[in-house]
Amino acid sequence: MSFLIIMVLMLGVMYVLMIRPQRQRQAQQQSMVDSAGVGDDVLTTGGIYGTISEVEGDDIVVEIASGVTVHMTRRGIAAVLPPEEDEDDEDAEDAEEQDESGVTDEKEAVSAVAGDAPAGDERR
Repeated sequence: MSFLIIMVLMLGVMYVLMIRPQRQRQAQQQSMVDSAGVGDDVLTTGGIYGTISEVEGDDIVVEIASGVTVHMTRRGIAAVLPPEEDEDDEDAEDAEEQDESGVTDEKEAVSAVAGDAPAGDERR
C-alpha cells in the first residue's frame, strides 16, 4: 500500500516539475507564432532569417533576401524576433563610451608630458 502512495506522489511531482512547464512553453510558442504578422522578422526552423511579407491563413510568405521569397506554413517559424534598434542610436552610444574612456586624471597627463612614469609603472 505504501508503495502505491509513493508512486502516485512521484508521478504528481513529475507532472508539476516536468510536464506542466513544457506544456506552458508550447502554448507560449504557439501563441507567438499565431500572432506573427506582415513585417515581423522571423527565424525559421531551418535556421533562415527573414521578414514576413504575406499572410494567408496558415500559409505565409517570408522574404529572405531582396526579391527572394519562400512560401511556408506557420509551423516552419521557430521564433519571432524582437524589432531591431536603429544603428544610429548604437553608434551614438558607442561614441559616448569612447569619449568618457578618453578622460584622464590631470596629474597623469602632466606626469606623462613631463616624462615621469606614473606610480607603480616599472617601465623607463
